[in-house]
Amino acid sequence: MSTKRLGILGAGAILPAFAAVLCAPLLPHNTEMAPRRHRPIRDRVEHGDGTVSSSNWSGFAVKGSGFTTAEGSWIVPAAKCNSGTQYASFWVGIDGYSSNTVEQTGTDSDCDGGSPRYYAWYEFYPKNPGNIAMNVKPGDHMSAKVVYSGSEFTVTIENVTTGASFSKSSTVPGAKRSSAEWIAEAPSSGSAVLPLADFGTVLLGKDHTSVADTCNAKDSSTAGSIGSFSTIEKIIMEKHKVKEAIPAALSSDGTSFSVTWAAK
Repeated sequence: MSTKRLGILGAGAILPAFAAVLCAPLLPHNTEMAPRRHRPIRDRVEHGDGTVSSSNWSGFAVKGSGFTTAEGSWIVPAAKCNSGTQYASFWVGIDGYSSNTVEQTGTDSDCDGGSPRYYAWYEFYPKNPGNIAMNVKPGDHMSAKVVYSGSEFTVTIENVTTGASFSKSSTVPGAKRSSAEWIAEAPSSGSAVLPLADFGTVLLGKDHTSVADTCNAKDSSTAGSIGSFSTIEKIIMEKHKVKEAIPAALSSDGTSFSVTWAAK
């Protein structure tokens, strides 16, 4: 359910050296890991208390029209792995809350047979995702943005800790540019939402990362932090009536929040 200003608002293979990315379903390190897609919000339910639930997203979305920019930052959380294979994705994007495309880039903290895996990726959903040849480890500060200009979207992601960066542009037919998001996700394989890895708590926004202008967005009428938008959605990840990831309230400046794993 929409709210008005929530107050104090929360390998695959590497291509030759001249290339920086693998444009294929994400299958890092181990073919036993399911191919992942970072999809639009699934199973959205309005609770009537200023929050919504979803089976695959947790975090914040803002709604509007004509979005041209979404910027975010986060600190890569450590995956706590015991056995089995689980997944946790962290990203910034445009679209997907009330439309069928998502233009996005982020990182994963996954568990592959009990071992942690960390990597960066991008996706212009429904096009296939791509892995990015960028070293990522727990504690790294990441900065990312999605920009629409002319007829193209450009995603840019930087590991602020190491200085490595990557950009990719693409057209996305049917993109509505009707929302911007800052999300922790349990990605999907086929029609199924995959198990969520225990990531502890992920910290997002400039109050945590010191990256200016995050988490911010711009649409046809508003430019500023999450908290500056009139229609804000706080999203709790919930499956079978069990909460799996819960966002904290936005910071007083409207830029920052955390999401905590709760799928015990």
